[in-house]
Amino acid sequence: RHDRMVKFQQYQQAGVREYWIVDPDTKTVQVSILRDGLYFTRMYADTEAAAPVEVLEGCTVDLREVFAE
Repeated sequence: RHDRMVKFQQYQQAGVREYWIVDPDTKTVQVSILRDGLYFTRMYADTEAAAPVEVLEGCTVDLREVFAE
């Protein structure tokens, strides 16, 4: 809750360009991208092959590998 509310607002106000929250229990990743001062969020699941890293051109994270048992 702290990460999704308090840090989310603080990072948005500070201009953090990209903010990831990884939840190992639900095997999901919440990726928030800063556009015009506001975060736009997308959820990714462990079944998706890759999540792009917006601030690093051409970089992706293989979520199947991240959440592998």
